[in-house]
Amino acid sequence: MTAVEVLGIGRDFVSSGRRVTALEQVDFTVDEGEIVALLGENGAGKTTLTKILATLLLPSRGTARVFGVDVVARPQEVRRHQSVVFGGERGFYQRLSARENLRFFAMLNGASPRGLRELVERSLERAGLADAAGRAVETYSRGMRQRLHLAVGFATSPRLMLLDEPTIGLDPVEAARLRAEISGLRDQGVTILLTSHHLLDVEELADRVVALHKGRVVEDMPLADFTRRAGFAAVLRVAGRGAPPAPRVCKGIRVRGRNQAEGTGERQGTWTLEIEIEEWGTVSLGEISALLDGCAVTDFDVTPARLEDSFRRLYETPRP
Repeated sequence: MTAVEVLGIGRDFVSSGRRVTALEQVDFTVDEGEIVALLGENGAGKTTLTKILATLLLPSRGTARVFGVDVVARPQEVRRHQSVVFGGERGFYQRLSARENLRFFAMLNGASPRGLRELVERSLERAGLADAAGRAVETYSRGMRQRLHLAVGFATSPRLMLLDEPTIGLDPVEAARLRAEISGLRDQGVTILLTSHHLLDVEELADRVVALHKGRVVEDMPLADFTRRAGFAAVLRVAGRGAPPAPRVCKGIRVRGRNQAEGTGERQGTWTLEIEIEEWGTVSLGEISALLDGCAVTDFDVTPARLEDSFRRLYETPRP
């Protein structure tokens, strides 16, 4: 079943007396149980699109549906199917405890009074806030407030979760814990639309990537295919002593950085080399062997291509 349909969505704003287009012509779908990451530079339109799907903002044109329900025509019904996590410092009653805030927002989002207490406690536990649930939110750190936003999202048992920068403000341990929770939601059949500048979130969670640029979709493909858009499979960093490798024309690999130490001291006579490997195989391995033949290699390190490399290549390439 299709969970999200976005058909020709556009959104315009008026700023300083002139029209500004945040979304131009956006089309994509999300299947039920799928995690799709919205990628893009600041201002690409990710949050605007998320707010439209959350029924918090009206589109200027086009149609968006959540489980077949039009977000403009029947917003109340759409809200019953989904939960939205925008995060940030605001959005709570500062003098109330986390438990009190969560109880209020859960009821506001349609949670039944029956079993509400168990629902609130379970959501606090999942978000890692059980031990601090009785404290006033004004005493919370930024990371704790972010976890409380997530607890609100967990409390409504949604079919669709819209997550906008869910790990912002979290330390690496908390972020890893949250990613495990999000992955568990997918196992339960929950559909997730995720935006994050923390690309590790996308690498570990997303099934597919939809990339926006100036309000338009410029890529829509499985995560593995998008990662290959980096243009190389890995970077090999080699260090050695004595004579460095002689420049030569290679197939399947590119030498993208050379450095030979000068002067005196411990590093005298040492060199380093960066080799970009287009694709692992007999050709590239043979070329690396030939390039380094006769060299005194002292160390090497292999770094596979990451999502960040694909992202940078996509947005650093000039577009018409």
